[in-house]
Amino acid sequence: SLRVQPVLCHNRLVDASNVLVICTDNAQNPSDNATMFFFRERSVVFWNVEKKTLKKVVRIFEQHEIQPYEVALVHWENEEIHYTIGEYLQHGNFLLNNETYPDEAVLDKFAFSNALSLSVKLAIWEVALDHFVESIQSIPELRPLNDSVRLSRAKVMQKIGELYSLRNCINLNSDLLITPDFYWERENLEMLYDKTCQFLNINRRVKVVNEKLQPCTELTDLMRNHLIILVTIEVMFELGRVIF
Repeated sequence: SLRVQPVLCHNRLVDASNVLVICTDNAQNPSDNATMFFFRERSVVFWNVEKKTLKKVVRIFEQHEIQPYEVALVHWENEEIHYTIGEYLQHGNFLLNNETYPDEAVLDKFAFSNALSLSVKLAIWEVALDHFVESIQSIPELRPLNDSVRLSRAKVMQKIGELYSLRNCINLNSDLLITPDFYWERENLEMLYDKTCQFLNINRRVKVVNEKLQPCTELTDLMRNHLIILVTIEVMFELGRVIF
């Protein structure tokens, strides 16, 4: 069974509303606590949790999934990073301070985990953007005037909506562009968070995503304008038929 302990740092993370922290006795290494961070973005980070418990938690998640991601994508974004005692990031390994109190150690783990969760969220959007690009690749950037875009009105509006939603998620409703408010008065944690984001290439990946979004936006604008012209012509023909 999964034995759960009270959260060690409840008061310390009270203003981090995007995460649930759970500690368990099922530690892989008895020298450190087993901790799980459940993020609202549908990602989870396990620290020192034995594999049997980890798999059990994942199975519980699978029983309550709504619109789950592709299995291949989930496995692709499943990453294992080693950590030892210290308090910084070195050559891809997390180092935690052995003199830190348990609740403060959880804060350090949260900073690392928060960046990891952000990277996973960005990866999901990167895949979504790649799928969107594939779905519109068959539409030439420019067509002859006597040729029509072979998409229905509903499909055009669907593509415009998909792109708008994706841009909104990446540039408005996420922490990809700014450091979360939680770190404003926690300089040490902010440093850990920023260093981990740098290690995961968050800023560079966001830049690449926005560069990909630009031509997609231009093409959907072209599709929308083309649709407006077609609708206008249809309305004029209908008016002509009624009047004459």
